[in-house]
Amino acid sequence: MHATASSPAPAKRWRAPLLLKASAACHLGAAGLVATAPPLWPWALGAVALDHALLTATGLWPRSTWLGANLLRLPAAAAARGEIAVTLDDGPDPAVTPQVLDILDAHGARATFFCIAEQAACHPSLAREIVRRGHSVQNHSLRHRHNFSLLGPAGLKREIGQAQDQLAQATGQRPTCFRAPAGLRNLFLDPVLHALDLRLVSWTRRGFDTREADPQTVLARLTQNLAAGDIVLLHDRHGAPMADGRPVVLQALPLLLARLRGAGLHAVTLPEALHS
Repeated sequence: MHATASSPAPAKRWRAPLLLKASAACHLGAAGLVATAPPLWPWALGAVALDHALLTATGLWPRSTWLGANLLRLPAAAAARGEIAVTLDDGPDPAVTPQVLDILDAHGARATFFCIAEQAACHPSLAREIVRRGHSVQNHSLRHRHNFSLLGPAGLKREIGQAQDQLAQATGQRPTCFRAPAGLRNLFLDPVLHALDLRLVSWTRRGFDTREADPQTVLARLTQNLAAGDIVLLHDRHGAPMADGRPVVLQALPLLLARLRGAGLHAVTLPEALHS
């Protein structure tokens, strides 16, 4: 008998979150109310307006899980191993990222870089260097558009899909995780990520290092109640400058890594934590 190649497992079907199902029911109910009792249209309109306000507010809450799956902490198995994820957004930056890589090397730490694809395309050798040193490059959109959360399904698919292609071309590895610009999103993002086989990742705590120039303040924000399984957020581009002009991450990061070592925690990449 000849062996036959097994067919790949079919992709799981996207399932709408409960909030989106409730929103659809609200719209249908409002339409039915207007059709059967036209004088009650103000109530129907009010219900729809409240629904839209809730959807908007949820999209403006980066750590919300109401619009779909959103990784806020590492899995329990990773936490049990004492792992933590250090993530850096908005790069790569030719002036800052190499220094960040040297800091990570000095502390034996691994990090995840959520890169803007156009930045990586401008500096492909630096994007490859991130991977060569044992770190991970993931998708932080094509351009980091300020109106990202206002895009429709087609716009989101273009912005994220083109970023996937450019990052894969720059690094030789296709991202498996996505972080929305500023963490802001809308109800169309989850099905787009599902179609692109990407996992939305937010954070447990952030340093606000794009506006806070004091490294001790950044460190305090990152380490308050710090525990295994946390995902912490810094930036290797757009960081607030210290008095000497250097971005605060260059002083806050080594302080953070020393604190992790003292607590018996070790920094790994997101793929390592999620797939081991």
